[in-house]
Amino acid sequence: MESSLFITGATSGFGEACARRFAAAGWKLIITGRRKDRLDALAEELSEQTPVLPLVVDVRDRAAMQQAIDGLPDEFARLRGLINNAGLALGIAPAHECSLDDWETMVDTNVKGLMYTTRMLLPRLIAHGAGASIVNIGSSTGNWPYPGANVYGGTKAFVHQFSLNLRCDLAGTGVRVTNLEPGLCESEFTLVRFRGDQARYDATYAGADPVQPTDIAETCFWLLNQPPHININNLEIMPVSQTWNGFTIHRK
Repeated sequence: MESSLFITGATSGFGEACARRFAAAGWKLIITGRRKDRLDALAEELSEQTPVLPLVVDVRDRAAMQQAIDGLPDEFARLRGLINNAGLALGIAPAHECSLDDWETMVDTNVKGLMYTTRMLLPRLIAHGAGASIVNIGSSTGNWPYPGANVYGGTKAFVHQFSLNLRCDLAGTGVRVTNLEPGLCESEFTLVRFRGDQARYDATYAGADPVQPTDIAETCFWLLNQPPHININNLEIMPVSQTWNGFTIHRK
Protein backbone atom coordinates (compact mmCIF):
# COMPACT_ATOMS: atom_id res chain seq x y z
CA MET A 1 0.00 0.00 0.00
CA GLU A 2 1.41 3.38 -0.99
CA SER A 3 2.12 5.63 1.99
CA SER A 4 0.68 9.10 2.64
CA LEU A 5 2.03 12.49 3.64
CA PHE A 6 0.14 14.36 6.37
CA ILE A 7 0.23 18.19 6.16
CA THR A 8 -1.36 20.44 8.78
CA GLY A 9 -2.48 23.99 8.03
CA ALA A 10 -2.84 23.38 4.30
CA THR A 11 -5.33 26.15 3.48
CA SER A 12 -2.71 28.85 2.92
CA GLY A 13 0.98 29.73 3.01
CA PHE A 14 3.58 27.03 3.50
CA GLY A 15 1.02 24.26 3.94
CA GLU A 16 -0.78 24.97 0.70
CA ALA A 17 2.51 25.34 -1.18
CA CYS A 18 3.73 22.00 0.24
CA ALA A 19 0.50 20.29 -0.78
CA ARG A 20 0.91 21.58 -4.33
CA ARG A 21 4.58 20.60 -4.54
CA PHE A 22 4.11 17.06 -3.29
CA ALA A 23 0.92 16.51 -5.31
CA ALA A 24 2.83 17.47 -8.46
CA ALA A 25 5.25 14.66 -7.64
CA GLY A 26 2.44 12.16 -7.11
CA TRP A 27 2.55 11.87 -3.34
CA LYS A 28 -0.68 10.71 -1.70
CA LEU A 29 -1.81 13.48 0.66
CA ILE A 30 -3.78 14.01 3.85
CA ILE A 31 -4.32 17.75 4.27
CA THR A 32 -5.87 19.52 7.24
CA GLY A 33 -7.24 22.98 7.90
CA ARG A 34 -10.05 24.85 9.62
CA ARG A 35 -11.51 26.56 6.54
CA LYS A 36 -13.64 23.96 4.82
CA ASP A 37 -14.22 25.90 1.61
CA ARG A 38 -10.53 26.46 0.99
CA LEU A 39 -9.55 22.93 1.99
CA ASP A 40 -12.17 21.25 -0.16
CA ALA A 41 -11.29 23.43 -3.16
CA LEU A 42 -7.60 22.57 -2.81
CA ALA A 43 -8.33 18.87 -2.40
CA GLU A 44 -10.57 18.86 -5.47
CA GLU A 45 -7.90 20.60 -7.52
CA LEU A 46 -5.02 18.39 -6.40
CA SER A 47 -7.06 15.19 -6.71
CA GLU A 48 -6.55 15.48 -10.46
CA GLN A 49 -2.89 14.67 -9.78
CA THR A 50 -2.92 12.32 -6.79
CA PRO A 51 -5.24 10.89 -4.10
CA VAL A 52 -6.03 13.60 -1.52
CA LEU A 53 -7.94 13.31 1.74
CA PRO A 54 -9.07 16.65 3.28
CA LEU A 55 -9.67 16.73 7.04
CA VAL A 56 -11.48 19.82 8.29
CA VAL A 57 -10.12 19.96 11.83
CA ASP A 58 -8.41 22.36 14.23
CA VAL A 59 -5.09 21.04 15.56
CA ARG A 60 -5.92 22.69 18.91
CA ASP A 61 -8.89 20.35 19.39
CA ARG A 62 -7.34 17.21 20.84
CA ALA A 63 -10.49 15.09 20.70
CA ALA A 64 -11.29 16.12 17.13
CA MET A 65 -7.73 15.40 16.00
CA GLN A 66 -7.83 11.97 17.64
CA GLN A 67 -11.15 11.18 15.98
CA ALA A 68 -9.91 12.30 12.57
CA ILE A 69 -6.69 10.29 12.80
CA ASP A 70 -8.38 7.19 14.21
CA GLY A 71 -10.87 7.39 11.34
CA LEU A 72 -8.34 7.49 8.51
CA PRO A 73 -9.52 5.16 5.74
CA ASP A 74 -7.31 2.21 4.88
CA GLU A 75 -6.23 3.88 1.64
CA PHE A 76 -4.54 6.66 3.63
CA ALA A 77 -3.71 4.86 6.87
CA ARG A 78 -0.06 4.09 6.15
CA LEU A 79 2.03 7.20 6.76
CA ARG A 80 5.39 8.15 5.28
CA GLY A 81 5.69 11.76 6.40
CA LEU A 82 4.32 14.55 8.55
CA ILE A 83 4.74 18.27 7.95
CA ASN A 84 3.71 20.10 11.12
CA ASN A 85 2.94 23.44 9.52
CA ALA A 86 -0.16 24.72 11.37
CA GLY A 87 0.83 27.74 13.44
CA LEU A 88 0.43 31.46 13.85
CA ALA A 89 1.69 34.67 15.38
CA LEU A 90 -0.69 37.28 16.77
CA GLY A 91 0.46 40.84 17.21
CA ILE A 92 3.85 42.50 17.53
CA ALA A 93 3.28 44.57 20.70
CA PRO A 94 5.65 44.47 23.69
CA ALA A 95 4.85 41.87 26.32
CA HIS A 96 3.29 44.28 28.80
CA GLU A 97 0.74 45.38 26.19
CA CYS A 98 -0.13 41.98 24.74
CA SER A 99 -3.39 40.08 25.07
CA LEU A 100 -3.25 36.94 27.19
CA ASP A 101 -5.87 35.49 24.86
CA ASP A 102 -3.45 35.92 21.94
CA TRP A 103 -0.65 34.33 23.92
CA GLU A 104 -2.86 31.38 24.79
CA THR A 105 -3.93 30.92 21.17
CA MET A 106 -0.30 30.83 20.05
CA VAL A 107 0.62 28.27 22.72
CA ASP A 108 -2.45 26.15 21.94
CA THR A 109 -1.67 26.12 18.21
CA ASN A 110 2.12 26.21 17.95
CA VAL A 111 2.88 23.99 20.93
CA LYS A 112 -0.11 21.90 21.91
CA GLY A 113 -1.45 21.42 18.37
CA LEU A 114 1.96 20.26 17.20
CA MET A 115 2.22 17.95 20.21
CA TYR A 116 -1.18 16.39 19.59
CA THR A 117 -0.58 15.76 15.90
CA THR A 118 2.90 14.36 16.41
CA ARG A 119 2.02 12.01 19.25
CA MET A 120 -1.07 10.67 17.50
CA LEU A 121 0.80 9.97 14.26
CA LEU A 122 4.07 8.65 15.68
CA PRO A 123 2.94 5.00 15.77
CA ARG A 124 2.12 5.14 12.05
CA LEU A 125 5.46 6.75 11.20
CA ILE A 126 7.36 4.22 13.29
CA ALA A 127 5.45 1.41 11.56
CA HIS A 128 6.73 2.76 8.24
CA GLY A 129 10.29 2.82 9.55
CA ALA A 130 13.25 3.83 7.41
CA GLY A 131 12.59 6.90 5.31
CA ALA A 132 9.68 8.18 7.38
CA SER A 133 10.05 11.87 8.15
CA ILE A 134 8.72 14.60 10.43
CA VAL A 135 9.31 18.20 9.41
CA ASN A 136 8.38 20.69 12.10
CA ILE A 137 8.00 24.25 10.84
CA GLY A 138 9.84 26.31 13.43
CA SER A 139 11.20 29.80 12.93
CA SER A 140 14.41 31.75 13.10
CA THR A 141 12.57 33.52 15.93
CA GLY A 142 13.18 30.43 18.02
CA ASN A 143 16.89 31.28 17.88
CA TRP A 144 17.06 35.05 17.51
CA PRO A 145 14.84 37.34 19.64
CA TYR A 146 13.37 40.62 18.51
CA PRO A 147 10.98 43.13 20.11
CA GLY A 148 7.41 41.88 20.02
CA ALA A 149 8.24 38.22 19.45
CA ASN A 150 7.71 37.35 23.16
CA VAL A 151 5.43 34.28 23.32
CA TYR A 152 5.60 33.55 19.59
CA GLY A 153 9.38 33.25 19.85
CA GLY A 154 8.95 31.07 22.93
CA THR A 155 6.68 28.67 21.07
CA LYS A 156 9.20 28.32 18.26
CA ALA A 157 12.01 27.72 20.76
CA PHE A 158 9.82 24.86 22.00
CA VAL A 159 9.58 23.49 18.45
CA HIS A 160 13.38 23.56 18.21
CA GLN A 161 13.94 21.69 21.47
CA PHE A 162 11.03 19.29 20.94
CA SER A 163 12.46 18.33 17.53
CA LEU A 164 15.87 17.55 19.02
CA ASN A 165 14.35 15.46 21.79
CA LEU A 166 12.17 13.56 19.32
CA ARG A 167 15.36 12.62 17.48
CA CYS A 168 16.69 11.09 20.68
CA ASP A 169 13.52 9.14 21.41
CA LEU A 170 13.19 7.87 17.83
CA ALA A 171 16.73 6.52 17.58
CA GLY A 172 16.59 3.09 16.01
CA THR A 173 13.15 3.51 14.47
CA GLY A 174 14.33 4.97 11.16
CA VAL A 175 12.05 8.00 11.61
CA ARG A 176 13.75 11.31 10.81
CA VAL A 177 13.02 14.69 12.39
CA THR A 178 13.88 18.13 11.04
CA ASN A 179 13.25 21.55 12.52
CA LEU A 180 12.88 23.89 9.54
CA GLU A 181 13.34 27.51 10.60
CA PRO A 182 12.29 30.20 8.09
CA GLY A 183 13.21 33.83 8.55
CA LEU A 184 11.46 36.62 6.64
CA CYS A 185 8.81 34.94 4.49
CA GLU A 186 5.93 36.51 2.62
CA SER A 187 2.62 34.77 3.27
CA GLU A 188 -0.85 35.16 4.75
CA PHE A 189 0.76 34.33 8.12
CA THR A 190 1.94 37.94 8.40
CA LEU A 191 -1.42 39.39 7.41
CA VAL A 192 -3.00 37.40 10.24
CA ARG A 193 -0.34 38.70 12.63
CA PHE A 194 -1.10 42.28 11.62
CA ARG A 195 -4.89 41.79 11.93
CA GLY A 196 -5.41 42.31 8.21
CA ASP A 197 -3.41 45.56 8.02
CA GLN A 198 -2.42 45.41 4.35
CA ALA A 199 -0.31 48.58 4.47
CA ARG A 200 1.82 47.22 7.31
CA TYR A 201 2.09 43.89 5.52
CA ASP A 202 3.29 45.59 2.33
CA ALA A 203 5.80 47.71 4.24
CA THR A 204 7.27 44.62 5.91
CA TYR A 205 8.30 43.12 2.57
CA ALA A 206 8.96 46.22 0.49
CA GLY A 207 12.31 45.89 -1.27
CA ALA A 208 13.31 42.84 0.80
CA ASP A 209 12.82 40.05 -1.77
CA PRO A 210 11.60 37.72 1.01
CA VAL A 211 11.44 33.95 1.03
CA GLN A 212 8.24 32.65 -0.58
CA PRO A 213 6.03 29.71 0.43
CA THR A 214 7.13 27.89 -2.72
CA ASP A 215 10.73 28.11 -1.49
CA ILE A 216 9.76 26.44 1.78
CA ALA A 217 7.76 23.79 -0.08
CA GLU A 218 10.77 23.02 -2.28
CA THR A 219 12.92 22.70 0.84
CA CYS A 220 10.43 20.32 2.45
CA PHE A 221 10.39 18.25 -0.71
CA TRP A 222 14.18 18.03 -0.60
CA LEU A 223 14.15 17.07 3.08
CA LEU A 224 11.66 14.24 2.64
CA ASN A 225 13.50 12.90 -0.38
CA GLN A 226 16.90 12.53 1.26
CA PRO A 227 18.32 8.99 1.41
CA PRO A 228 16.90 7.10 4.43
CA HIS A 229 20.22 7.20 6.29
CA ILE A 230 20.37 11.04 6.20
CA ASN A 231 18.73 13.30 8.83
CA ILE A 232 18.83 17.09 8.55
CA ASN A 233 18.50 18.14 12.19
CA ASN A 234 17.99 21.89 11.84
CA LEU A 235 17.78 24.09 8.78
CA GLU A 236 17.47 27.89 9.05
CA ILE A 237 16.50 29.78 5.90
CA MET A 238 16.55 33.55 5.42
CA PRO A 239 16.43 35.79 2.38
CA VAL A 240 19.81 37.26 1.44
CA SER A 241 18.44 40.65 2.47
CA GLN A 242 17.97 39.57 6.10
CA THR A 243 20.68 39.25 8.73
CA TRP A 244 21.22 39.97 12.45
CA ASN A 245 21.25 43.39 14.05
CA GLY A 246 23.68 44.35 16.76
CA PHE A 247 22.55 44.29 20.37
CA THR A 248 20.06 47.03 21.21
CA ILE A 249 21.22 49.59 23.77
CA HIS A 250 18.67 51.77 25.52
CA ARG A 251 20.27 55.11 26.39
CA LYS A 252 18.95 57.53 28.98
